[in-house]
Amino acid sequence: MDPNNPVVKLCVQGMEEESKGNDERAAELFEQAWKQSSDDFERCIAAHYVARHQADAELALRWNQEAMNCVQRVTDARVTEFFPSLYLNLGKSHEDLGNLEEARRNYECAAEKLSCILAGPYRDIIQDGIERGLQRTAFRYPNSKAD
Repeated sequence: MDPNNPVVKLCVQGMEEESKGNDERAAELFEQAWKQSSDDFERCIAAHYVARHQADAELALRWNQEAMNCVQRVTDARVTEFFPSLYLNLGKSHEDLGNLEEARRNYECAAEKLSCILAGPYRDIIQDGIERGLQRTAFRYPNSKAD
């Protein structure tokens, strides 16, 4: 990602505020990033972060789905590494709403796309989230293919 992109800069600032415990300020910066986004690539990034600060699971699902819809309209490789995280977040949103089969399907999609992310701490975090999601949903769906 281009660190000079204004939307990316706002999201980085939002993540910095999150790390300081300033969730309200972080949410404001992510909303500002959404309002300033000018294409599906930028909208995908902004929606991904807006989803993190929603008051309820339905709104989080809406924003996570928006991020996925946007990324699917981007026609170049800039977004390849986004898919595992986006599927992971969609899975968690569905799980939070009790849509366990859909959650499981998204966790499986995330696992299938994991190889798009280079080895390192970020991949480790995503992989851990996927594995935990698959474990939680396997308890309820023991015949799923990713047991």
